[in-house]
Amino acid sequence: MRRRRITDSGRLAELDLLRFIAAMAVLAFHFFVAFASVWGQRPSTLFPWLAPVAGLGILGVELFFVISGFVILMTVWGRGLGAFAWSRFVRLYPAYWLSLAAVAVVYGVLAAKPLDPKLPLPEYLLNATMFQRLFSVKDAMGVYWSLWAELRFYLLISIVVIIGVTHRRVLVFMTVWLAAALALVVPGWFGLEVPFLHHALVTETVMPAYAGYFVAGMALYLIHRHGSAWLPWLLFALSWVLAVDSAIDRVARRIKAAGFAAMPVTETGVVFTITLIFAVMAMVALGYFRMPSSPLLTALGGTTYPLYLFHSLVAVVLIPPLVGAMPAWALGLIATLVTILLSYLVYSCAERPIQRFLRPRRTAQSTPMPAVRAEKASVP
Repeated sequence: MRRRRITDSGRLAELDLLRFIAAMAVLAFHFFVAFASVWGQRPSTLFPWLAPVAGLGILGVELFFVISGFVILMTVWGRGLGAFAWSRFVRLYPAYWLSLAAVAVVYGVLAAKPLDPKLPLPEYLLNATMFQRLFSVKDAMGVYWSLWAELRFYLLISIVVIIGVTHRRVLVFMTVWLAAALALVVPGWFGLEVPFLHHALVTETVMPAYAGYFVAGMALYLIHRHGSAWLPWLLFALSWVLAVDSAIDRVARRIKAAGFAAMPVTETGVVFTITLIFAVMAMVALGYFRMPSSPLLTALGGTTYPLYLFHSLVAVVLIPPLVGAMPAWALGLIATLVTILLSYLVYSCAERPIQRFLRPRRTAQSTPMPAVRAEKASVP
């Protein structure tokens, strides 16, 4: 196809909406399927009509990863390593530290029981680095697991930032990463064992379970920026294959642990959801899903990360005392609305002021405006 360059202008409002949908999907999965200890029984028995759909919300994180691949590549284009590292620090850590402090209060002061990580103070402090999994320390809150995948993605793409981001170098990086991920996964499809490929350091670095999502997002950004070409589309297609296999495996492990009655999700539903995620993101890359910027979409995008970090705590504090006092659907709805409101307050009253204070010191350098505006869409 004839190559064309698409000039980014301003914030990608459609990514704000997609991120909010992804966060709400994760919330729905936790509130209406996963949090048995919060409700005192399987949520699927309380919401049998909702559980089959809410169960697919587990894949909201996968949508986050595809968006992250797209936006992080946009962010690093034309940036140095220092500017990139500072932008990621400012984006991830303030809200994360607020949520970690809230976790410590909920379990240390309020003595809540559901989802209690039972961490001593040193492990809370190690959680503050966001590198706790590197030291085999438990996450203070279950949703933190995805941030470790994000951090490893940032470390990998930093290699490209160091040598200089160009179209060709990004393609080489994506091809090598995807090939390594497939090399780890494909032998298992045929019942083969290749022990040296499964060294812990290799799998932690290559991330075969998540590489397909990040590479797909990066491929779509190249298409968005430079126009359609056969190699990015090939990488996108191979990433879809890897993503479907990974998603099926992740959901299957969840069903095996909880039982199908507690996690009523079918393999067909998983394949459909992953395909829908890839299709919608392809529409974004091709410009078929353009949305005008608006204060509402900007607020939804800003609310997403706090919503992802705080929704579990809202459920732990709000739901157990009210179980039985009102219909389950009403309690679930109230908990959802409280979560959205709290998340917006965290974003507007704490996270955004902190980011405004920190950002000018580094971003005063000549940085492409689209990258600065779009970088908010890179994490949950």
